[in-house]
Amino acid sequence: MKSFHVTTFGCQMNEHDSERMKGMLESLGYAEAERADEAELILFNTCSIREKADERFVAHLNQAAALKRRDPERVIGVGGCWAQSVKDQVFRQFPFVDVAFGPGQVHKLAEFLTSDSLTAQGFFEFEGFTGHLPTKRARDFQAWVQISVGCNCRCSYCIVPSTRGTEVSRPFGELVAEVERLVAEGVREVTLLGQNVNSWGRDLRPERRSFSELLRAVDATGVERLRYTSPHPKDMREDVVLAHAELRSLCEHIHLPLQSGSTRVLKAMRRTYSRERYLDRVALIREHVPDVALTTDVIVGFPGETEEDFAATLGVCEEVGYDGAFTFIYSPRRGTEAASFADGLIPHEVAVERMERLVEVVQRRARERAQRFVGRTLEVLVEGSSRTDPTKLRGRTRHGKVVNFSGLAAPGDVVQVEISAATSQTLAGEESLLARALG
Repeated sequence: MKSFHVTTFGCQMNEHDSERMKGMLESLGYAEAERADEAELILFNTCSIREKADERFVAHLNQAAALKRRDPERVIGVGGCWAQSVKDQVFRQFPFVDVAFGPGQVHKLAEFLTSDSLTAQGFFEFEGFTGHLPTKRARDFQAWVQISVGCNCRCSYCIVPSTRGTEVSRPFGELVAEVERLVAEGVREVTLLGQNVNSWGRDLRPERRSFSELLRAVDATGVERLRYTSPHPKDMREDVVLAHAELRSLCEHIHLPLQSGSTRVLKAMRRTYSRERYLDRVALIREHVPDVALTTDVIVGFPGETEEDFAATLGVCEEVGYDGAFTFIYSPRRGTEAASFADGLIPHEVAVERMERLVEVVQRRARERAQRFVGRTLEVLVEGSSRTDPTKLRGRTRHGKVVNFSGLAAPGDVVQVEISAATSQTLAGEESLLARALG
């Protein structure tokens, strides 16, 4: 039996694409190896959103090249957004790569592996959704469901439209049927995936659908927990917010990317909302879902960002009080509009200093927000052992908060945990044995 190893970089969409690669390879008779040096097929599923992701990937790829020099029969494949973004030079730059494919061409990997050709091949066409493949999920009780591919937004810093194509929604009935099948298989938590999930359904014909309709239909399947990522603030409408208040399965967590708190910078980013519109969406969410956990993305050092602009970002983070945030220093991406904004580049040392100030605000406010959970008993879906203390368990609340706790549960169990302490990133506690006894 041939063996494979997949290394994944980037977002949840890439994680899901890797699950499909693994499922497809196992259906072809391959077995997964724990380490790349043990595999006959070495695959990389790449990201090109941030410069550091490129650098990390190239370091791994050079290690794979050394393995191939020792064993020329070893096959090296590169998929994902980075491969798509450098499709015209990937084989010239890395001649030891055997196959390269974009995120919409995962299925072509099987075609290459089952062909008689020994020449390097690349597959980079956009074909809409190509996810009808077997999937090897990381956990039996959690599943991703991709509801759309591509993106119609044209954020000036983002490479996604050129690597994943324009937005195409999957059909309503197909998605509901997929979740019904997953629930029947024992999946307890489903996360809907899309580059902009809350614009899903507008391109469907003959009948347009709304994202809130999809949420209600998925809730009706009986799934215990429902999540989604990522929405766009411009499309966060009241019907979706009301779904959070009304649907049993829809978790009390919304990831609402900010990117900048300055309307001027948001306009340069082509985000199509203002600071005021964003804060209005936050107010609407908290009006209907008071205990919601809000998380976000913030870019520091976008070209032309002044100290006043950055102060506006800090102001929004103070005012909103996020439960968590992914923070990034801007890095230009080839082929994007912002990459041409050479006149406004922020010195690296200035961007680093701003990042440090931003992280201080985000973590302080997240720590303050987390204190509301101390003394409460929360429902936790157990994911495995704690990464910091193997004698304890790790799980996640409906708010998306990681909990390290003492208890007797197994992965996949849903238990009640009494929260005794909180930091900016995690909660700590003990499984409620009374709740277990009553249950």
